Amino acid sequence: MTTTLESTLARRQAPLRTPTALGADARRDIGAGLAALLADSFALYLKTKNFHWHMSGPHFRDYHLMLDEQADQIFALTDPLAERARKLGGSTLRSIGDISRHQRLSDNDAPFVTPGDMLAELREDNLRLVDYMRATHALCDEHGDVATASLLENWIDEAERRAWFLFETGRAS
Repeated sequence: MTTTLESTLARRQAPLRTPTALGADARRDIGAGLAALLADSFALYLKTKNFHWHMSGPHFRDYHLMLDEQADQIFALTDPLAERARKLGGSTLRSIGDISRHQRLSDNDAPFVTPGDMLAELREDNLRLVDYMRATHALCDEHGDVATASLLENWIDEAERRAWFLFETGRAS
């Protein structure tokens, strides 16, 4: 009985041995970068949905639909981010608490935010996410991880597009 329990515990604590040509330093550094990006993506997704749900004013329909579209785009990158970390032999986020420990983008729990402030805050958050993605891309370049770098390049473009739309939408006539 003890042997079975010890065997089960050993399996649960066994290191991931996903085959990859990247070294231990690359897996550690890039994995940490991906975990932080994943946490930031979940934080930005939830903030975007929050603002989508609480939008008001004369441009409600247009803003509401744009934020829903942007939230879908942000959520769509979460699974590839997590799976890339696993492909590198690392683990990924496991809970809401884990997300909150890793996220760098701030939450917004205010009971009311004006539509203009919502658009501006999301624009800045998307631009910060771009900065974080570029920093992770630099780690990929340093370690020769072209696959992760390639994914990041597309996500950077998407985040820059979201920031552009938020900027243009929030401009005064």
